[in-house]
Amino acid sequence: MSISVSPASWTALPGSLAQLGESPFWHPQEERLYWVDIAGRALLRWRPGDAGVERWDMPGEPGCIAPAQLRGVASGLVVALRERICHAPLWGGELRELARLPVDAATQRANDGKCDALGRFWVGTVHEPASGARQPVAGLYCVDVRVASSVSVHRMLGGVATANGLAWSPDGSRMYWSDTPAHVIRVWDCNDRHEPVGAPRVFRQFAARPEGWQPGMGGYGGRPDGAAVDADGHYWCAMYEGARVLRLAPDGTLAAELPVPAPCPTMPCLASGGAPRLYVTSASRGRPAHELLQWPMSGMLLCGAVHAEGLPVNWCEIGA
Repeated sequence: MSISVSPASWTALPGSLAQLGESPFWHPQEERLYWVDIAGRALLRWRPGDAGVERWDMPGEPGCIAPAQLRGVASGLVVALRERICHAPLWGGELRELARLPVDAATQRANDGKCDALGRFWVGTVHEPASGARQPVAGLYCVDVRVASSVSVHRMLGGVATANGLAWSPDGSRMYWSDTPAHVIRVWDCNDRHEPVGAPRVFRQFAARPEGWQPGMGGYGGRPDGAAVDADGHYWCAMYEGARVLRLAPDGTLAAELPVPAPCPTMPCLASGGAPRLYVTSASRGRPAHELLQWPMSGMLLCGAVHAEGLPVNWCEIGA
């Protein structure tokens, strides 16, 4: 399989600038790409051929999104807004609260997340204290809204400072989850409900950022951020501050390295069906001025062509 995208072959989608782009997914029915700007408090979407990017401002930080369906019929989006899980039946319309994460919204918010094959929404959190370093108090929550009368929110995993990189193998037998500040991706075996069981294994450990390192310096490969799994079971990981996306084999070995024209890629998305396309969100917030001048695509949605097939997105099932 050919996996090669040079920095010069990437394009940036006009009008897609975000402070902290994240959570991209390809909507198979609409043939649109959706993603979020967490710090910019907005949802974004774009269909190939459209004149521009549509933006919908949110009342809070949208950590992650997924397509929703009600009784098997497409019904907008499910959105994790800080500590609230909301249903957005129509683009630009009402946000209906479905559930709340049991976290202190003053110090934690929703971050990376996805739906599993059973229609449950899994949301990881990030510790964001007003002062001081992030501590490993964030977690991963399984939000089940398939039956309106018995909504449940269960804490599945914990012990991380920034929950990221959530993904399942194509058959659902393995779950990946990373802690970005710890520079580690872990993998769990799963039961028949796609839930992690037993102790995790280290899937890939990366070198920590060198003491005194500053943007523009060499000697640092970045830390694992958002991720996706392709149809062959390979794990694609955005390396924040590493200006690259890695394709890791199921045993954790490096299968391919793709340089990207932004130092802070945040999450890859492989469009399923049609021409092979790789979309990567990125960040611009908090980056030094000299870096933004050197990397003008920072914060934009990056598009490249690869010969790799993505997995169809899982839908959030919402009970009536």
